[in-house]
Amino acid sequence: MDKPVILLADDDELLIKVLQRELEREGYDVLTCFDGERALDLNRHAAPDLILLDVMMPKRNGWEVCREIRAESDVPIIMLTARGEEMDKVMGLRLGSDDYVVKPFGLFELLARIEAMLRRANMSRNGQSKTRPTCEIQLGDMEIDTARRTVKRAGESVYLAFKEFDLLAALVDAGGAVVERDVLLDQVWGEDWVGDTRTLDVHIRRLRAKIEADPAVPKLILTVRNVGYRMASAEEL
Repeated sequence: MDKPVILLADDDELLIKVLQRELEREGYDVLTCFDGERALDLNRHAAPDLILLDVMMPKRNGWEVCREIRAESDVPIIMLTARGEEMDKVMGLRLGSDDYVVKPFGLFELLARIEAMLRRANMSRNGQSKTRPTCEIQLGDMEIDTARRTVKRAGESVYLAFKEFDLLAALVDAGGAVVERDVLLDQVWGEDWVGDTRTLDVHIRRLRAKIEADPAVPKLILTVRNVGYRMASAEEL
């Protein structure tokens, strides 16, 4: 069985040396680079299974790299940042990263996040998406095919990342009932996920931006305050 490939992009050579050694000891193949442009090049040509991406890098910073990678790939991205401000974390999530860790971080915590994220990505690609029965749903001008994992609005295809589609499918499967936040996190990110719960809200915002006519006044994905979210029924639209 092939080893998972991790791309490690950071301009701290000592950190790269230490992390590469520990990740390889855990059974991963590791690609390394020290700047954003090289990270983009390696992602396109090596197709890693997961990316550890530093924010502050020469040539292209981590946020720029994250945005560009996410436009063309669903590869899991964990941001590495020495800055712990809340807006820095939210920025990474909004640009498409799946998680973040703040330096200095514990090795075991990072390994746990990597393992959980790879497990969830494999389930999305190889398990749940293949076993889901055919289901075509019409909500207003939006068409959802949960078997083919496709979405169209007004006849135009809408690109959704893996977690965005899984989140949409979880809400659709609930048939208009409210889905609690913890339940959505378990269904979409897995019960062993160890990331920040705010990633759910960030993904909801990204999903609304793609499928709502006016994301500021959502009609499809409705917030139930202090509980969770629900999908509007056809009768409500």
